[in-house]
Amino acid sequence: MCGIIGYLGYKDAYPILINGLKKLEYRGYDSSGIAVFDNNGYKLYKTKGKVSELEKKIISGSIIQGTTGIGHTRWATHGIPDDINAHPHVSNSKELVLIHNGIIENYHSLKVILLKHGFTFKSQTDTEVLVNLIEYIQKKNKLSLEEAVRISLNEIIGAYSIAIVERSHPERIVIAKLGSPLALGINDREFFIASDPIPFIDYTKNALYLKDGEMAILRKNKELDLRKILNNHKISPIIKELKINIKEIEKGKYKYFMLKEINEQPKTILDTLRGRLLITDGLIYIDSIESNKDIFLKAKGITIVACGTSWHASLIGEYLLEELARVPVEVEYASEFRYRNPIIKKKDIVIVISQSGETADTIAALELAKKKGAFVFGICNVVGSSIARNVDAGIYTHAGPEIGVASTKSFTAQITVLVLLALKIGKYRSTITDSRYNYLCKELGSIPDKVNSTLKIDDTIKRISKIYHGVNNFLYLGRGINFPVALEGALKLKEISYIHAEGYPAAEMKHGPIALIDESMPVVIIATKKGCYEKIIGNIQEIKARKGKVIAIVNEGDFQVSMLADHVIKIPNVSEELSPLLTVIPLQILAYQIAFILGENVDQPRNLAKSVTVE
Repeated sequence: MCGIIGYLGYKDAYPILINGLKKLEYRGYDSSGIAVFDNNGYKLYKTKGKVSELEKKIISGSIIQGTTGIGHTRWATHGIPDDINAHPHVSNSKELVLIHNGIIENYHSLKVILLKHGFTFKSQTDTEVLVNLIEYIQKKNKLSLEEAVRISLNEIIGAYSIAIVERSHPERIVIAKLGSPLALGINDREFFIASDPIPFIDYTKNALYLKDGEMAILRKNKELDLRKILNNHKISPIIKELKINIKEIEKGKYKYFMLKEINEQPKTILDTLRGRLLITDGLIYIDSIESNKDIFLKAKGITIVACGTSWHASLIGEYLLEELARVPVEVEYASEFRYRNPIIKKKDIVIVISQSGETADTIAALELAKKKGAFVFGICNVVGSSIARNVDAGIYTHAGPEIGVASTKSFTAQITVLVLLALKIGKYRSTITDSRYNYLCKELGSIPDKVNSTLKIDDTIKRISKIYHGVNNFLYLGRGINFPVALEGALKLKEISYIHAEGYPAAEMKHGPIALIDESMPVVIIATKKGCYEKIIGNIQEIKARKGKVIAIVNEGDFQVSMLADHVIKIPNVSEELSPLLTVIPLQILAYQIAFILGENVDQPRNLAKSVTVE
């Protein structure tokens, strides 16, 4: 969850570290810190709060010089957010300085051992235990830093990406990875370390993604030394060229990344379709499906595993695959799946979905599925991520970097892939007629334009937001394939405005939630013409009979719901199977506008981080 940054080269490290931390804040912003090294030692600064607070603290102090440095922005796990628990952490001798993303599960037992050997601890963190364990092993056995790190990490249970520097050897940084992401940027006489490549794309496009169980020794003016943590075997590095466009990680004309990303969805959906949907030829071409045709053709069932917003997309995938491909589908929370003993047989299909490709629970579920012999198919957004590297086959969404913590464009990109997948498998299995297949393919091609039209309802939603931003509760209702959209709309509101909201199947309202409805309870209901439209009208009448306020998402040309609802948001007409790609847009905007009116930091909601890389 945390973000780590490091630099070793010939430039001043401080501006690289600070700018990198700002780009990594979506991973956590409870506290932050940096350490910059030169031949006289190091300067260490850390503080509770966001990187801007750290910057203020440093500006009021001395000038920081040095061409080696490490930094960290924290999402708190062990210990409250404060100056003491902030990273970097130093060893008792103050010789070793370490940053860490992950969780050391056996830190307490290690701490007890270190206490017996005279070590003391200032913080509540597992990280301070790790840096002192490395120091203990190094001094006891008179080892080099890299060998002490390697031996120490073989004693660790948990997940980590780390960078560590020795005060007496500022020309060297040792990094290592297990379970938490770590990227290395490589330039002439320079190394850049980060949780993802975004902080260093201004400096280099040459990157290496460390794999689990790997460590690297970085030395000034020397070649990269990549090794296995377990046995110290040397590895030949595989360096790849980054394809990220710098403009994609800038806000441009928008105040918040979330608003920018909402408005990028016509493009990101088009990019996800490009090269895969060939409307004029009546074809969907996905190489990873073509090459595994028999597996999908013979599938007796599919399990989809995900977390958060990706789990909501998975529920939509369940509707799509069962409707179009007639394959039984189960959707599982990755955090539950990994700790059960799920019934997965050899060659069963398990689909894992994650925007970042680094979600800890989803990775653990992937590993469990593979151990049971399943064919694991991945859907993720980040090239080279852990999920992308470890699945049997998969497909990338092309949403581009998503900086806002509340996912928007990645959700619609995931749905787009799931539509393609369901149509393709349905075609293989002959469970969809040619006419319906061709119609849906053509309509899918029109979705980017329809999303663009839907975005124009922003002024309508602003007016609604001004009326309801002060309420304490919202209810979101949908039926069929739009029930998961109701869940997603409620999640977005909770995430960024801190207003309690719940999503329900509309028919379930009578089984409890209706007790909450009164004149102060706004109910957002997805009331498109397809999918139990008459039943939805009945639900609205039940709400109105109890003086509830109805905000309805309807299709253009709707009259019945428009006469009943207090507020109407109109979207273009579309087939039910594709409707989530449109119905979610007003809900994203509504959450954004309410949070904006309330003055909340839309991109950095409290207690959340973009990539959940710890349990």
